Amino acid sequence: MNKDTGRRMMILRPASLSDAENLAHLGRTSFCAAFAHLYRTEDLGIFLDQAYSVEAVAAEIADPAVTHRLAQDSEDGALTGFVKIKQPSGYEELSDAANPLGLGQLYCDPDRIGEGIGGALMEWALAEARTRQCDAIQLSVWSENFGAQRFYARYGFTKIADIDFWVGLHRDDEFLYELRL
Repeated sequence: MNKDTGRRMMILRPASLSDAENLAHLGRTSFCAAFAHLYRTEDLGIFLDQAYSVEAVAAEIADPAVTHRLAQDSEDGALTGFVKIKQPSGYEELSDAANPLGLGQLYCDPDRIGEGIGGALMEWALAEARTRQCDAIQLSVWSENFGAQRFYARYGFTKIADIDFWVGLHRDDEFLYELRL
């Protein structure tokens, strides 16, 4: 599927195992651009190895409960963003939703933020949740990531709980957001 970002055309497509290295790199780059300054080097290293090693990303791609949708630049083929969804969500006990979908990450290349990539990926995730007949989408967002909170609020997500997010031995205060479908 092609989406017009206003600047360039992009292709949204499913991930395959051959994408693991590029997806791991984009995940690390995006996470570090936004959050690396918050953590001790040791904690960040532990987290990056757990979440964004090529092996960890390949295992997620192979997991039938996890789906990655990639945004790829149609001109040069570069990976520009991704969204990861999981069913079941992992936060079912914090909501009365019967069939929630979890949105694990929605990341863009830091140099491409503002081009509509995140919006296109979110629209795909919303459509996918409806196709799967989910009654909610749940996601976690850092309590001080106000830009992401505004982005999710534009789609109707609201805070339903306070949760923890661990980066190595460092605990972050996170919010669990939910959108009822």
